[in-house]
Amino acid sequence: MVKFLTLDDVEVKDKVTLVRVDFNSPVDPETKKILDDTRIRAHGESTIKELMEKGAKVVILAHQGRKGDPDFIPLRQHAEILSKVLGKSVKYVEDVYGEKAKTAIRELKSGEVLVLDNVRNFAGETKEGTPEDHAKSELVKELAPLANIFVSDAFAAAHRAHASIVGFTAVLTSVAGRIMERELKSLSRVLENPEKPCVYVLGGAKADDSLEISKYVLDSKIADYVLTGGVVGHVFLAAKGINLGEPNMKFLEEKKLLGLVPGIKELIAKYPQKIKTPLDIAVEVNKKRKEISLDKLPTNYPIYDIGPATVKEYSKIIREAKSIVVSGPMGVFENPEFVYGTEKIFGEIAKSKAFSLAGGGHTIAALQELGLASKISYVSTAGGALIEFLMGKKLPGVVALERAAERKK
Repeated sequence: MVKFLTLDDVEVKDKVTLVRVDFNSPVDPETKKILDDTRIRAHGESTIKELMEKGAKVVILAHQGRKGDPDFIPLRQHAEILSKVLGKSVKYVEDVYGEKAKTAIRELKSGEVLVLDNVRNFAGETKEGTPEDHAKSELVKELAPLANIFVSDAFAAAHRAHASIVGFTAVLTSVAGRIMERELKSLSRVLENPEKPCVYVLGGAKADDSLEISKYVLDSKIADYVLTGGVVGHVFLAAKGINLGEPNMKFLEEKKLLGLVPGIKELIAKYPQKIKTPLDIAVEVNKKRKEISLDKLPTNYPIYDIGPATVKEYSKIIREAKSIVVSGPMGVFENPEFVYGTEKIFGEIAKSKAFSLAGGGHTIAALQELGLASKISYVSTAGGALIEFLMGKKLPGVVALERAAERKK
């Protein structure tokens, strides 16, 4: 159930519209050049283009990197890329809320776009606080009086209670931009009342959140099955008491993942039919793939993929699904010897008529490499925010939007 306002609920023509986007992009540490403009393009082609065409005076707020990190750079390049995306010159000012920024906002004409500098130049930006706390910050006190509407479009940063994410919602009419709206509507389709059977495919090398996500979606009766692969599959196998062999157990220990074992063991005992773990695996022997069944474990070789028996069982479950969430590849897909599991499982999801949602950097990279991204119903570019949402946590940026909508009633 959508509980926030969107661009459809406001008239933006001739109005100063503050838009918080997520332009945070990978940057070459040496040249300081932006390496991938996916996020800038996404916001530009949807929310910003629409506001511009509707005659709003568009003011962009965004962050890039963290203070002190090599990717903490000004937003001039972002503005130049946005100009190309929009096919129209975008203004840029090397200021966030000082006189230069305020003058540039006052001089904006309808249909024009202005990018303010990196919002993390404001020292209070990254302090966690309530919308009311942040409304008293210099950033909000200086910019809010110049604006009519606040558009929250940075879903990927919505898990942070930062000044530019939540502060303006306390004092301005606040609505979700198109990216935020799409993310939340797509996520509610797999979390609030998913069509059944609902299958969660959890893989990849980041296994830290796998227990919490599995527990939440199974206890809440959201998921009917959780299929595990990648390092997530290794941890779940270890929780079943299977010795994966020295290199693999050592890897789990080094990554501090063995601490998850007691909780996973408990969860598997509670849902023995719903949690699926690999039936066979592929190891690397002399740079070549070798498939072995679980009864051949432990192994002295690193495990890099799932095997054909696992693919067969997982594919059968995926084919019957009506909703699918996939986070993480099934193995080391970057190595052609070990792309098999990911290619087969992601291929089944792409073929499926189910509503499918995919998220996470490695998931997206694998889908793009395999040419399957366009066959997934919704691909989320959010990282941490997506994971927290899947764990059932309330995102401060979303709660702030919902509260702003309540006040308008």
